[in-house]
Amino acid sequence: MTRPAPRIPILAAPTASGKSSAALNLAKNLPLEIITADAMQVYRGMNIGTAKPTAAEQASVPHHLIDLVNPDESFSVAQYVNHAENAIQRVLDKGKLPFVVGGTGFYIRALKQGLPTVPAADLQVQAELWQTYETHGIKPLQDELELFSPVDAVRAQRNPRRVVRALEIIRRTGKAPSAFAFTTPAFTYEQVSLLPDMAVLSPRIHARAARMIQDGLVEEVKALLIRFPQQPTAMQAIGYKEIVAFLTHQCTLEDAQNAVALATVQYAKRQRTWFKKDDGEHYLNLAAEVQDTLFTWLQKLVHEASAV
Repeated sequence: MTRPAPRIPILAAPTASGKSSAALNLAKNLPLEIITADAMQVYRGMNIGTAKPTAAEQASVPHHLIDLVNPDESFSVAQYVNHAENAIQRVLDKGKLPFVVGGTGFYIRALKQGLPTVPAADLQVQAELWQTYETHGIKPLQDELELFSPVDAVRAQRNPRRVVRALEIIRRTGKAPSAFAFTTPAFTYEQVSLLPDMAVLSPRIHARAARMIQDGLVEEVKALLIRFPQQPTAMQAIGYKEIVAFLTHQCTLEDAQNAVALATVQYAKRQRTWFKKDDGEHYLNLAAEVQDTLFTWLQKLVHEASAV
């Protein structure tokens, strides 16, 4: 008889909320392995700008779903779910509990709700949409998506890749992605979301933007542009497109740093809005402030998993 799978914990939080360092500390004291839910940490070589765990941190606690593809390769939410569910099962097979940690709400929701049964991507249809984006920016594409499906426009979070994918599906099928049926998730999850106030997050974000520049973000972007000159998706990541603007003499380094901070603040606001709607416990705190509470919660799930 097959043993039922335990509930899988998810820690969701906006950027700069301290979730990654808290998860690392928790996993050092409990039989956990971290399943990363970050749309940009899947790309190799994009380390500083994505606040990727260091090699030492990854050596101290196993992390999964980091460095899966090169920046010039596409990576879909369906691929993420496939990789994540496989990683979750591998961790369970080792007698440990997978701990999903991240800020990409689209990935987390897909794990919990399943995937829409949309058709495979058509790159030819997408090419025209990307041309519009390169020429006119995200606004006309976002406006078109909002007109056809406000629900999908909210889900896309103004992310160029998601907006383009949604419009590609609409133009080909006449249906919005949200109109398609969903697959059945492989596991059940229990989520805790951290929702620190922006007055707390904003100065942390500005400090982190400065630290990324100091740690060599400009050099990282230079190296990526040399190795992967064609990387439209990856270079739209916050922290990368702003440095590209500096390297192409469109702004000063100070302007680029300020732009990184501003874009990150705006992104954190969208993350807070997204996670506020999710089921589960919500804490208006930084991760370090609720470390004991998180430990107790995870310890309970570890005990449940060992009894399954």
